[in-house]
Amino acid sequence: MPSSIPFALRATVAANGFALVAAGAAAQSPLPAEAPRSATRVPHPLGDDASEGLTPDIFYRILLGDVALQRGEVVLAARAYLDAARETRDARLARRATEIALTGRQRALATDAARLWSSIDPTAERPRQILAAIASGEGGTPPADGGAEDLRGRLERLLAEAATSGPGVGEVFLQLNGAFAQQSDKRAVLALIRDLAKPYPKAAEAHFAVALAAYGAMRDDPQSSVEALTEVDRALALRPDWERAALLKGEVLSRRVAGDAIGWYESFLAAHPDSKPVSGALAQLYVDQKRLPEARAVLQRLLDRDASSPELKFGVAAVALQMKDYPTAEKLLRELKAAGYGEPGAVDLYLAQVAEETKRYDEAIEHYRAVGDGERGWQAKLRIGALYGKMKRVDEGRRWFAELPAVTIDQRTQVRQAEAAMLREAGDDAGAYAVLAKGLEEFPESTDLMYDAAMVAERLDRIDEAEKRLAQVVAQKPDDATALNALGYTLVDRTSRTQEGYDLIERAHRLSPNDPFILDSMGWALFKLGRLGEAETYLRRALGERADAEIAAHLGEVLWAKGDREMARAIWQPQLDSNPDNAVLKETVQRLAH
Repeated sequence: MPSSIPFALRATVAANGFALVAAGAAAQSPLPAEAPRSATRVPHPLGDDASEGLTPDIFYRILLGDVALQRGEVVLAARAYLDAARETRDARLARRATEIALTGRQRALATDAARLWSSIDPTAERPRQILAAIASGEGGTPPADGGAEDLRGRLERLLAEAATSGPGVGEVFLQLNGAFAQQSDKRAVLALIRDLAKPYPKAAEAHFAVALAAYGAMRDDPQSSVEALTEVDRALALRPDWERAALLKGEVLSRRVAGDAIGWYESFLAAHPDSKPVSGALAQLYVDQKRLPEARAVLQRLLDRDASSPELKFGVAAVALQMKDYPTAEKLLRELKAAGYGEPGAVDLYLAQVAEETKRYDEAIEHYRAVGDGERGWQAKLRIGALYGKMKRVDEGRRWFAELPAVTIDQRTQVRQAEAAMLREAGDDAGAYAVLAKGLEEFPESTDLMYDAAMVAERLDRIDEAEKRLAQVVAQKPDDATALNALGYTLVDRTSRTQEGYDLIERAHRLSPNDPFILDSMGWALFKLGRLGEAETYLRRALGERADAEIAAHLGEVLWAKGDREMARAIWQPQLDSNPDNAVLKETVQRLAH
C-alpha cells in the first residue's frame, strides 16, 4: 500500500510525531534572547554570589552563551564563555567554556579555554589533564609513527602522576574517548586505550574507557561488541550502581538485540529503582518497541516520585497521546501550558493534535494558530487548512491557502500539496487533481507534486497516468523506497502485471525493511501471487507496526482465503469500529462477509 501522506510532508510528519525523546526536546525552553538593559540584578549562571560586580556586558556574554547552548550552537556558546572568562579572569567561566568546547568536539577552542583556566588557577589538575589528553595535535587524533609513541608516553606519564599524586586516574580515563572523538581509525583508538588501561585493573573508569572505545569500533568491527560487554561488566562489578556504565551496556546490547537491552535495564532497575537515566532509557526502548503501556508505567513511577518535574509530565503525556488516551494527555498538557512549559506555542501543537483526533476541529485550529512562527509554525498553518477540509469548509480553506505567506519553492509546493489534500479530505478528488496539475505547471520537475498527482489519478481510475507519473519519480529517484513501493503496489492492485509490481516492491523493501506500508504491499503482492503463508507473515508484521484499516482489510482477506474466517472478522472489527468510513475496508468486508 502506498503512503497517503503527501510526499514532501512525510519527514515533517515523522519529526512532529510523538516519539518521547524528540517530543521532549521540542518543548525545551531557551533563556530570554535579550540581555538585561538596566542595572537590575539578575541571577548569575554560575552561582548567586558570582554576580556581584559583573558589568552588563559580561552578563550579556554569559546569557548569550547559555542561549546559544540551549539552541545547539556549541561554538558560539563556548566562545561567549571564553570571552567572558578572559575579561573577568574567572576560573569558573573558563571551566564552563572548556566543558562546552569538549562536548562539542571543538579541540582548538577547548585548548584555548583549558590554557586560560590553567593560567587563572595554576593549582587546578583538570585543565592540565585535558591539555595532555588533546596534546597530540590538531583534531585530537593520535599522530602516526613516532608521534603516536610520544603521545602514548605522555598519556602513561599523566596517568601515573594522577595515580600517585593527583585525584586518581578515573577522570583521565573518562576524558580519553572524547579526546579521540575525531579519529577515524576507531580500532587504533581502542588498541591505545586498551594498553593504557592494563596497569589499572581496579579502576572502573579504565574498564569503562575500554568498553566505550570498543563500542565506537563496532561499526568497523562488529566483534568489538564482545569486548565492550566484557569491559563494561568489569566496570559494573567494581561500581554496581554506576548509571553511566549501565547506560553504555544498554547501548551495546541494543545494537545487537533490543530485547536484550530491555532485559538489562529491567534488571538494573530492580536493584536501583530510583535511577532516572536508566528509567528514561528503558521507557524509550519500550516506545521504540511499541510497548506503550510499559513505557508509560516506567515514566509514571518516576512522575509519582517527582510530581514537580515538567519533563516527566511531558513524557507521560506524549506516551498517553500515542496510546490514544486523549483525556490523560490533554489534562497533563493543559497543566504544562498553564505552567509555561516549553517554547511559546510548543505545547499548543500537541493540544491541537489532541483536539484534532477528538474531532474538535475549531479548538484544534485555535491551538494551531498559537504555535507561532518557524518551521513548526509553518506546518501548523498547513494543518489549519487541512482541518477546513475535514469540516467541509472548502471555500474558507482555499482562501486560507491563498493567503499563506509561502516564500520558498518548497513552501509553495507544500501549499499546493496541502490544498490538494484538503480537497481530497472533502471528497473532491477532481479538484485536488486540478490543484496538483497547476502546481506541476509552475514546478514541472517537482517529484513531490508528481507523486501526489499520481495518487489522486489512481483514485480517479486514471491508472495509466498514475503509472506514468510514478515511473517519472522512480526515474529521477531510483532509490526512493516510497516511490518504488507506490508504483509496485499500483501495478499489483490495479493491473495484471503482478510479478513486475512485486519486483519493485521487493526493491523498496530492501531499502526500507520495516516500513509498514511496504510490508503491507509485500503481503498483498504475495497474496496476488498465491503465496498465502508468506503474505500472512508480512501483513501481520505490517499491522503490528501500524494499526491501519487498509492493512487490516488485506490481512483479513488473506485469512479469509485460508479459511480462517473467524480470525479475519476479529482483525476487521476493531478497525471497523474506529474507521467505519474507510472505503477499502468497507468494500472488503461487504464483498467477503455479506
